Amino acid sequence: MPTSNAAASRAVLIDRHMGGQRASLATAADVAAIETIPLEQRLEAASTYEALQIGARHNPSAPAIQFLTRCEPDEQPLVISHAQFLGRVTQSANLFHSLGVGPNDVVSLLLPLIPQSFYALFGAEAAGIANPVNPLLEPHQLAEILNAAQTKVLVAFGPAAGSDIWDKVMRIRHLVPSLMAIVVAGGDSVDTATGGAPVISFDAVIDSFPADRLTSGRQIGRHDIAAYFHTGGTTGTPKLVRHTHQNQVYQAWVCNVMLNAGPGRAMLFGLPLYHVGGALTQGLSTLAAGGSVVVLSASGWRNMTAIKNVWKLVSRFQCPVFGGVPTVLAAAAGIPWEGVDLACINAFSGGGSGIPVAVGEKFQSHFKRPVLEVYGMTETASVHTISFLDRPVRLGTVGHAVPYSQVRVVRIDADGKFAGNCAAHEIGVVAMAGPGVFTGYLNAIHNVNAFVEPGWVNSGDLGRLDDDGYLWITGRAKDLIIRGGHNIDPMPIEEALYQHPAVALAAVVGQPDAYAGELPLAYVQLKPGIACTSAELHDWVRVRTPERAAIPVQVLVIDAIPLTGVGKVFKPQLRWQATQVVFDGLLAPLAADGPGVKVTVGADGTHGTLAHVHLTGLPGTSAADRTAFEDRVHHALAPFVIRHKITWDNPAAGG
Repeated sequence: MPTSNAAASRAVLIDRHMGGQRASLATAADVAAIETIPLEQRLEAASTYEALQIGARHNPSAPAIQFLTRCEPDEQPLVISHAQFLGRVTQSANLFHSLGVGPNDVVSLLLPLIPQSFYALFGAEAAGIANPVNPLLEPHQLAEILNAAQTKVLVAFGPAAGSDIWDKVMRIRHLVPSLMAIVVAGGDSVDTATGGAPVISFDAVIDSFPADRLTSGRQIGRHDIAAYFHTGGTTGTPKLVRHTHQNQVYQAWVCNVMLNAGPGRAMLFGLPLYHVGGALTQGLSTLAAGGSVVVLSASGWRNMTAIKNVWKLVSRFQCPVFGGVPTVLAAAAGIPWEGVDLACINAFSGGGSGIPVAVGEKFQSHFKRPVLEVYGMTETASVHTISFLDRPVRLGTVGHAVPYSQVRVVRIDADGKFAGNCAAHEIGVVAMAGPGVFTGYLNAIHNVNAFVEPGWVNSGDLGRLDDDGYLWITGRAKDLIIRGGHNIDPMPIEEALYQHPAVALAAVVGQPDAYAGELPLAYVQLKPGIACTSAELHDWVRVRTPERAAIPVQVLVIDAIPLTGVGKVFKPQLRWQATQVVFDGLLAPLAADGPGVKVTVGADGTHGTLAHVHLTGLPGTSAADRTAFEDRVHHALAPFVIRHKITWDNPAAGG
């Protein structure tokens, strides 16, 4: 859907060459024209700190953060202007510098979505290296990540009802030898005499630091490391992705180009800052464009009141783009919007996992606005491909590579090495290159097979390119389970099951879920002659699983776990089986008084995985009745990313 010149004005604000205008991206030639200017000449900001300065320059008194504590549409938010925000970021950087943080030192963050989290994140990047960490992880996981990063300063949320962050900090503070200081932000007051690293109150000391300059005098280089983001599982040494300042500034620039951001535009903000989608795609990009993040309480989208009031909040803050992970989009699609003025919406966007086509169709049919699915990963600093505003949107695809970036689908040999490019429509491994792509993990051991060729990161996802260059994600070559945009490594769960004396083989896969996308499901094969129930195994794994979100929804004992010809667990068959069980359960009520229903799930050359719904007609079933029944099947399976098709085994039954 093309954008008008009026709508395109005042966009792309950290670009020396666009003059506040968004160029057309309707064709590959348009993208190539943009790319004639080297990116380093195009970007005005060399660092995230400079990007925030540019964002504040447009209207220093305009809101940068609007913080809602209750997510009610009539609530008066706490408003922080761009000038105040930049001042707090500067003061935070100066605080960290006073604690000995230099360009190569790490400030780790254990914080909910409070204003101090934004100050600390970008202040840490201005002083040294930020390491935002998921506070929902278990204490031993937090200690592993903090140690892997060699954390010098830890910024953490103080004691508060409903939060266990400070309790975790007290449990792990002696397990991180590199830790020199703990800064407590928000929450109730704490006893600073806890022993070990000194504890400092952020709110008590922050005003004592200059807000108009970096006292370090640091000149931040575009290739300096800005942040570490943890990804994947935490078994063994945690995988920490290194982002340079250019990785992150490029992400802000390209999101503003693709989504037509600009000063004064608000974004409902509920993603965590330890997620690149929150920190960069929505956070840095909005703030660098002079826009405003409307923070949906300390809990973000986990606050059900935010979901309940989502359309009233969009209307009140006049958000031109409504974006989030697919679980948020799906939940929002179920909230009535009748009677709410939503003319402000120009587009919807989502990523982190696949957007069900039915959700995209619902938004597009009602609002007549495009649903732009994005694709990327922590290793690409988030968005790498997207459905373009200027081109026809094909629901189910993730569009094309953004300017200055490339994507291709490749063959990988048994040793994980590049074996050639795939033809159009041929499924292979998705590889990506460009300014957002990281140079490697902090620990070199994790870089083995991380790149298919120099500069081309191995996504671990399977996909295909169609004749027009649209990218379709068809599955995953790696085993990660994505629950509501959160990556779950099945290996620690499987290891816990293997510790049980009755378990011979264990495999954990993603079970399709209409809301979360996937839920972890465990299959177990018992040792010969040993009896054990599913309930006993579930109790066993529940107390040994590293994080709550990873606890399997069920442990199924089966006769034999499928193996490949070389004796490896063949997980695709287990995923197909899990999908079949879910779909059979959903369709069983339909078959109670209608045609017979049988579901088979397997590999498909176009979609990767396809559910085939076989219907058996009853005598007297008319063509109209069959069509009505098909509609009921489509409606039941619409929330799922997995594609399905319907076949009548005897369509002529009854005429």
